[in-house]
Amino acid sequence: MLSHITIKDFAIIDEMDLDFHQGFHIFTGETGAGKSIIIEAISMALGNRADTAYVRSGKNKAIIELTVVTKDPDILTLLKENGLEESESLLITREIYAAGKSSCRINGVPVSVTFLNTLCKKIADIHGQYDHQSLLNPDRHIVLIDEYRSCSIGAERKKAADLFHRYTEIKKKLDTLIKNQVDSERKRDFMKFELEEIQNAKLIPDEDTELKERLLYLQNSELIFEHLSTVYELLYQQTSSCQDNLSKSVQQIQEIQSFSNEIPPLTKELSDCYYKLEALQPEIRKVRDSITFSPELLNEAMERIDLLDRLKRKYGGTLEKVIAYQGELTENLSHIENLDQRKDDLAKDLLLIEDQLVQACQRLSKLRKEGAKEIENKINNELKELNFKDAKLIVNFSDLTDSQGNPVYSETGMDQVEFLMITNKGESPKPLTKIASGGEISRIMLAFKRIIGEYDHIPTMIFDEIDSGISGIAASIVGKKLKDMAGSHQIICITHLAQIAAFGDYHYQISKEEREGRTLTKVSPLNEEEQIYEVARLLGGLNITDITLKNAKELIDQSSR
Repeated sequence: MLSHITIKDFAIIDEMDLDFHQGFHIFTGETGAGKSIIIEAISMALGNRADTAYVRSGKNKAIIELTVVTKDPDILTLLKENGLEESESLLITREIYAAGKSSCRINGVPVSVTFLNTLCKKIADIHGQYDHQSLLNPDRHIVLIDEYRSCSIGAERKKAADLFHRYTEIKKKLDTLIKNQVDSERKRDFMKFELEEIQNAKLIPDEDTELKERLLYLQNSELIFEHLSTVYELLYQQTSSCQDNLSKSVQQIQEIQSFSNEIPPLTKELSDCYYKLEALQPEIRKVRDSITFSPELLNEAMERIDLLDRLKRKYGGTLEKVIAYQGELTENLSHIENLDQRKDDLAKDLLLIEDQLVQACQRLSKLRKEGAKEIENKINNELKELNFKDAKLIVNFSDLTDSQGNPVYSETGMDQVEFLMITNKGESPKPLTKIASGGEISRIMLAFKRIIGEYDHIPTMIFDEIDSGISGIAASIVGKKLKDMAGSHQIICITHLAQIAAFGDYHYQISKEEREGRTLTKVSPLNEEEQIYEVARLLGGLNITDITLKNAKELIDQSSR
């Protein structure tokens, strides 16, 4: 439940501290005193969208600090899953800057507005004008039915939603495949041409580099042969060849090596040179004799390089990219060639998922109708107690269909749900928008809150404008209903009716005062005597007499029985 709130520089609130308790809290005050501002502050602390218009004029930011006490295991788990320390006391801080930004913290740790909103939906339920609108909006009726049986319906609804998303995903793929089939077949011929062109080239990785080396060799083969022949002749074939001269030199130095210790090493070096030169002879001859000048081979190499260069220009710039593109073409053509098979496979998958989706939607619809029947009975009992004598709520179900009347599905199933109302005997059911006044809508919404509140386990319920359009006996009945709900929930209610205010366990008066030329909102907790006076003000306006005070006390005493 909410334990305490501090509000600073918010709208016409300078600084305010309020304590909350378990039970029924009533806020009253004159029109324009700022009653709804407090609800706005609480709602922003609970994660609603920040509005910079609420930053008090002349201030940089507004600050709202809300203390929440909870033992809800779902809340503690949610804190842990999001890296926050589990704690039964939460200090929620919301800062709204005039410049347009806002920040959220829980126990000093920054959190996102999305997380704060998700967390606080488990803490408090704020009922205001939006709920009136949601009750009048048929699109929201299915949500109220699902909330009623959230434990069973929630799981089945998720199954239906998952199947629906899978169904739409497959259908989208199939539709795209059919739509693109003609275009794919047109592209197939061109891709085949490109693939054949590349395949016919029989490419080998790094072939272009090796070809350029071979081309250089072929272009200079005559020169290479000529120079190697000259080398071979100089070394081995001339009358005074290098080999002969080196042999004679070895003989000469061997004859004198005994005359000096310095000569034998020279003999060895010269001998080594001779044997190395002799070993090179067959190698040089082999290389020389293998060289052939072939214009045909040269022309083939040049043509091959031209082919590779042309393919590189067309398909990627390098031989590696051309080879990679060849693989892409092969894969794409395989997809196109298997188009009919893929269509058949997707069509079979679609039928299978559709069958599962229909079954899930039927199970979901069955659960909803069972829950709707219970809601009808309970709401109608509540309506009788809320002074609707002949009124009857009917939950109407119909199937979702397209413009041709064919059944369609959505992530919420195949149901259309609308609340219809009979207000007088003998009348046919009509939509709420056509028969319900503002006061009737308030009481119907209260009936829903009372029924759903038994199941949603949300500890705090906040009501603004719950008394719109009602008075007299109806107001007393609404007050008693709220008082009953306060037995299991913390109830916070803003009202302008004495019949409702008289039921409050805790009563706060909201007023305006001028300070240093500015209008400010002030909230004062009322004691027993002050509560009687405030209820008397609501009863009698400006003219508060002894009779009015007596009536106020009697109203409070009757409400506490």
